[in-house]
Amino acid sequence: MPVKRPKKPRVAIVGAGNLAGALAVSLRAAGYSIDLIISRSRAESVQRGRRLAREVGAMAVAGARARIQSEVVWFCVPDGAIAGAAQSLSGAADWKRKIALHSSGALTSDALDVLRKQGAAVASVHPLMTFVHGSRPPFKDVPFAIEGDKKAVPAARSLVGALGARAFAIRKQQKEAYHAWGMFVSPLLTALLAASEAVAATAGVSRTESRQRMLPILKQTLENYARLGAPASFSGPIARGDTDTVAKHLIVLRSLPGVREVYIALARSALRNLPSKNRAQLRRILKS
Repeated sequence: MPVKRPKKPRVAIVGAGNLAGALAVSLRAAGYSIDLIISRSRAESVQRGRRLAREVGAMAVAGARARIQSEVVWFCVPDGAIAGAAQSLSGAADWKRKIALHSSGALTSDALDVLRKQGAAVASVHPLMTFVHGSRPPFKDVPFAIEGDKKAVPAARSLVGALGARAFAIRKQQKEAYHAWGMFVSPLLTALLAASEAVAATAGVSRTESRQRMLPILKQTLENYARLGAPASFSGPIARGDTDTVAKHLIVLRSLPGVREVYIALARSALRNLPSKNRAQLRRILKS
């Protein structure tokens, strides 16, 4: 006789933003039924919720009117709204035997404590990925940091596995450092690229042109990093100990004081963490 596979739980998504959209579409493609898209009551939020609900074959409802039958409820709202959203939905279901998840990188599962106290098993499930308007990256091989109750963690791992992603455990006390790590590898990297565009403009290259012209070296740098690691991928005047060139950079960047600060901070970080020559001289130049 064929082995009967366990039925996949129904999922309700709280939120209709970039992450909520990516998760809802990918979960549906993985065979999960998306019952509800629960949005805030503001007109713009309701409209986004309806659009996403149509896309995944779900019902759209404003939070105050939600009646949740789904076995899994996934909160995809900003960090500061998680506890409030959980409180507002505390009467929308019998939370016993339900799984409640949120996707904050910095907050622990305790943000859903109001639902835990009503019988839900809760967990924080955060993808180390960037989600912006107009882009829905695939979840294949994306790492998800998971922390929470014993009953919620296996369910979360199953959902993550169905997305083709990779779950890993994290302790509560590690969440803030983990999120700071994520800040470095995407938002602050984007800030560095924006600063690079400002320097390009000083060299007579427009922001649009600079973005296209930077892509080959950016791609090669990432390829080198992935294959060789940071020390072996580090190049340029600091690696060579070229003090004259660094001094010239600092002079030309005087017209961009904010960008100059970024250059100095990153150069000092490079001297601490990466192979370089003439360290003492370079430190003096950066200090002066």
